[in-house]
Amino acid sequence: MNDKTLAGAISERLYRVNERIVKAAERAGVDYRSIKIVAVTKTFPAQTVRAAYGCGLKAIGENRVQEALNKMEQLGDLPQIEWHLVGHLQSNKARKAVEHFALIQSVDTAALAQKLDMIAGEFEKELEVLLEVNTSGEATKFGIAPEQLMALVESLQSCRHLRIRGLMTVGPLASDRRLIARAFALLRTLFEKLKAIPQNNLDFHWLSMGMSDDFEIAIAEGANMLRLGRALFGERK
Repeated sequence: MNDKTLAGAISERLYRVNERIVKAAERAGVDYRSIKIVAVTKTFPAQTVRAAYGCGLKAIGENRVQEALNKMEQLGDLPQIEWHLVGHLQSNKARKAVEHFALIQSVDTAALAQKLDMIAGEFEKELEVLLEVNTSGEATKFGIAPEQLMALVESLQSCRHLRIRGLMTVGPLASDRRLIARAFALLRTLFEKLKAIPQNNLDFHWLSMGMSDDFEIAIAEGANMLRLGRALFGERK
């Protein structure tokens, strides 16, 4: 697919996604302009990222550090691109993640957070992160258990180089909308509880939940950051 055709296909899908976001936001009584799309480009080539950027999608989500680095090398001429790590972060990839990502959405242990904080200090940068919570209870998913989240937050008070910007979750693999809504509602409850805590490195704003199959449910439950791949780029090969 040539660049013009690819950009046209993404633009058309983005238009339809935005229509759905507007309607979902209206039903939820929120301003659709407060909802941010992170375009998840895992397995798609740099050409797709460039086309998405040209359509106004500046926040790009990647699941794997090495795959993202390969694309970053090819896309260094895009000045406003904002890279998000949305997949599980292995400890041995922490340094590269700190160096190259604007936001790491998948922090779920004190050990990982403290390592990121140490590395960010070495780079003399403030690193924005989200805490990933497993609100579905599914054993196959990463994320800290909801009942352990408060202890994790308290253990991160000494992290001087981390800015904790909110929470993230992955919805359950279920066809029952009530189960999905329940998982998202739980994250919002935790978000509101933690947002009220006075702590130096807590700066809660982002509630990252909702992907291509369930983002309208997520908006209904308070999401203001959506991680969309297939809805924008079609099926992955």
